[in-house]
Amino acid sequence: MAGRGKAIGAGAAKKATSRSSKAGLQFPVGRIARFLKAGKYAERVGAGAPVYLAAVLEYLAAEVLELAGNAARDNKKTRIVPRHIQLAVRNDEELTKLLGGATIASGGVMPNIHQHLLPKKAGSSKASHADDDDN
Repeated sequence: MAGRGKAIGAGAAKKATSRSSKAGLQFPVGRIARFLKAGKYAERVGAGAPVYLAAVLEYLAAEVLELAGNAARDNKKTRIVPRHIQLAVRNDEELTKLLGGATIASGGVMPNIHQHLLPKKAGSSKASHADDDDN
């Protein structure tokens, strides 16, 4: 029966390595693979698909967290709250395009005052009146 099973004293069992660590990712590749299979998005799921999706999700999370951390630091805070995420997303053109239809709970609104509501400057108001008189 040569060639069957492990030889006695062949050595220690090989340590399992996660697909996330093989890909150098923090996001769980195995869990994403399980969700892709259970979601019935397709009959079959390739080996590279969950790795790629995990990498994309990790990149997006890192991007949002970096910008939100900058917003928190600008407001002299050490903890990121939903308001900082809102400011980060809405100030970034590409993230606004991606998350345009999303509502961030407790995020508030972007600070904005319409130009017509701002008080006019003294120098510019005389110039605008002079233009009106010419007509």
